[in-house]
Amino acid sequence: MTATSTITRKQAPKADSVVTPERYAQGLPSFQAWMDAIELNKDNFQRHYNEWVPNDADVAAIKALVASHGVKALVLGEDWCPDVWRGLPVTARLAELTGMEVRYFKRDENKDIMAEFLKDGEFESIPVVVLYDRDHHYLGHWIERADRANAEMPEIRKILAGIERDTPEFEEARKRYTAKTWEHAEGWRDAQVSEIRALLEEALN
Repeated sequence: MTATSTITRKQAPKADSVVTPERYAQGLPSFQAWMDAIELNKDNFQRHYNEWVPNDADVAAIKALVASHGVKALVLGEDWCPDVWRGLPVTARLAELTGMEVRYFKRDENKDIMAEFLKDGEFESIPVVVLYDRDHHYLGHWIERADRANAEMPEIRKILAGIERDTPEFEEARKRYTAKTWEHAEGWRDAQVSEIRALLEEALN
């Protein structure tokens, strides 16, 4: 995964996109369906889902756009990725609060979809949240993590700096690193939703 997030707005999709309405409909239809389909880190997914406190203004703005434009989302993820543990549950709860339809796809089983939304045209970074209107016109997509998270991650990564992997010292440092990311998670979740709101408002207003 790379160091900066990507928010892509008003970018024309491939004319021959594999994400047809029919392919979109094949995705998992709910957060519970995603949870039933994965094997790893269910506790982390559920914790992010439970702990996010929605910003009323962001939710209201996105709900209005869902009502007026039929906004829907496609989410690519995998159960081993910490950015997905955080980003996918937030998208799921946002959908439930706004009436937005979402379909969930495992990245490694859908590499043809991933190929259309590579970060910097090269990296298979996840999660990816792809947004469409009710007529399945592409609006833009959001990748990996919020800019706020990217700005704060370098300081957190210093916890692991210079420690040899696969050692007891590294495992202890890894625990401190993970704890620190949870301390920042509330702000990162909020920033994700604000960025998705900004993407939609630029595309639709």
